[in-house]
Amino acid sequence: MTDLEIAQSVTMKPINDIAARLGVDADIIEQYGRYKAKLPLSLIDENKIAKSHLILVTALTPTPAGEGKTTVSIGLNEGLNKIGKKSIVVLREPSLGPVFGIKGGAAGGGHSQVVPMEDINLHFTGDFAAIEKANNLLAALIDNNIQDKKRSIGIDPRTIIWKRVIDMNDRALRDIVIGLGGTGNGVPRQDGFNITAASEIMAILCMSKNLEDLKTKLGNIFIGYTFDRQPVYARDLNAENAMTILLKDAIKPNLVQTLEGNPAIIHGGPFANIAQGTNTIIATKMGLSLGDFVVTEAGFGADLGAEKFLDIKCGYGNLKPEALVLVATIRALRHHGGATPDQYNEPNLERVQKGFENLEKHIENSKKFGLTPVVAVNNFYSDSEEEVNWVIEKCASLGVKAVLSKGWAEGGNGTANLARAVVEVIESGENNFKPLYDWNSPMKEKIETIAKEIYGADGVDFSSQALAGLRTIDKLGLNNLPVCMAKTQKSFSDNEKLIGRPRNFRITVREFEYAVGAGFVIPILGNMMRMPGLPSVPASEGMTIDGNGVITGLS
Repeated sequence: MTDLEIAQSVTMKPINDIAARLGVDADIIEQYGRYKAKLPLSLIDENKIAKSHLILVTALTPTPAGEGKTTVSIGLNEGLNKIGKKSIVVLREPSLGPVFGIKGGAAGGGHSQVVPMEDINLHFTGDFAAIEKANNLLAALIDNNIQDKKRSIGIDPRTIIWKRVIDMNDRALRDIVIGLGGTGNGVPRQDGFNITAASEIMAILCMSKNLEDLKTKLGNIFIGYTFDRQPVYARDLNAENAMTILLKDAIKPNLVQTLEGNPAIIHGGPFANIAQGTNTIIATKMGLSLGDFVVTEAGFGADLGAEKFLDIKCGYGNLKPEALVLVATIRALRHHGGATPDQYNEPNLERVQKGFENLEKHIENSKKFGLTPVVAVNNFYSDSEEEVNWVIEKCASLGVKAVLSKGWAEGGNGTANLARAVVEVIESGENNFKPLYDWNSPMKEKIETIAKEIYGADGVDFSSQALAGLRTIDKLGLNNLPVCMAKTQKSFSDNEKLIGRPRNFRITVREFEYAVGAGFVIPILGNMMRMPGLPSVPASEGMTIDGNGVITGLS
């Protein structure tokens, strides 16, 4: 059975029943049909949060298809509930770009899924649409101010960094010219589109504590400069209130369920290679308020999503994870050992042994945060017993417990051992989370710390454009902000071809972006695209819907 067929075969429980399991009265949730609901922010309880246990799921450097962090996160949540723990999984929302492109959705897989799978992977509760509209409202206000000479604040169109967004992979929108067709149609200038998940509005939503904090952060968005080189922010256009109005429902976390009827919260969806790659602070705190254990994930490999979760999100949210789960697949270890895509499913112990150095580096990095990880070997049909046993034994030699995770095939029954291992780590109290760097350190020092300690680089080179960016950071007063590195997810380095554990390399910061509203600085490593393109055969071509509205081909 496909993921979608498995999801469609399960009889879902009414969302009121799921809320009741959390002790939440049906009268205070906002229902979106029978199986989805918004949770009010009033349910967040800081006293309860301090007593609950946060578990972060991350992964080794992934293959192009990903290694199943979401599947393991959901499976671990099922396993925790199976062994009698009150656990909630808190995840990101999928972007339509990957859904219709190549990577697929983000609702898990097999018997470790959140449902309704079709809704979650498509429009869901409209959060992405609201983010898109708030982003594009600001874009419209910028161009309107340039057009209206009487009320113009003197924005220099050449300095505008704010782009429009759409939740779709569409390479034709990367670089465009707007305002053509005469004076009534605006002032012509070069512009472009990002994908919605890459919008700073998405990052801001994920970093906000409440509606008032959201409004303040939206007002702090840096737009560009006036002709006399004064910085311009969204608040200078009186944009923050209208943008907040568009996001008044999107700020509320979404409640759904797993295939086994356990509560799940899904909220926010920034990419991890160009943004912070984690769900909202609000959603994580909601989970910690309503459950005793919260399983959450961070996008791509641990060098990206986990580093940003631990150094940025935990700082702003005052969060302290007690356990870290590193997802590994035998397929990915073969990849890092030199296997080509057509060899990923061919057992080869030698390649696994060679590729293990990638996982070993991630294990080392985890310990730098005070977290000894549990390795979850996400089981695939092509895994050989010899390969799996070698990985488990090798991890044990490093003082790390590795557990075979069979959540895809068996749901909670296949992850109960993983759940027990995670609970054992939490109850031992051996982990003591600490961030990698001090936010108040100089900006170059913070970047170099991440590059050397997490990536294993020998050092960092700054282009002339990046050096100018450092001066801008100083002028805008951003030196005390954390760093959100934008780099390829395919390698520890900024060269996607360097698989495994690269050594003797340097990284280059090409330029900077300034997410002043979200509260971090973004060094750009290499040519990072904020608007993906579709593959030659997009996943959309394999999707169908019949006369009764039944969908097939969605993954």
